[in-house]
Amino acid sequence: MKLMVIILNKLEAMEFLLEGLSAAGIGGATIIESSGLAMTLNKLDSSFVSSSIRALFSSNNDEDNRTIISVIRNDQLEIARKVIYSTVGDLSMPNTGILFTLPIDFAEGIKKNRGTIMGTPEEINEAREAEKKAAEEANDPIFLSKKDRKGRKKKAEKEEETPKSE
Repeated sequence: MKLMVIILNKLEAMEFLLEGLSAAGIGGATIIESSGLAMTLNKLDSSFVSSSIRALFSSNNDEDNRTIISVIRNDQLEIARKVIYSTVGDLSMPNTGILFTLPIDFAEGIKKNRGTIMGTPEEINEAREAEKKAAEEANDPIFLSKKDRKGRKKKAEKEEETPKSE
């Protein structure tokens, strides 16, 4: 597991970024309003001369930024990078953002549903199979995949169409 941190300066891309991450299976994130050091100093400093000098070295962007943090599986990093690149653009360009990850040795309280099961790919597949088996045993289609729900629906429709011989 990794803690993915995105410091997003290009706020107009945030909606597309969040939708893209969600579509890629990265369903949980915390979004924090944040601001960089130069921007904060510019806002705090009342001295015209020093704030004017600082303004020369900072961006013209008066908006704050957003820090997006998310716990992801190791195998989700590359897809997250592709989503970020396609929605935000090249992070090496000015005023776009920063991305980094930190390893997570321990996590508790992370929702383990179908979209956010944590662990190795083998553990994830095992957990999903266990979920599927439990849903089948409970005859509860809510926990089945869309494909399995459609299959059950078609099977039920066929059974209704087929006359029962007595």
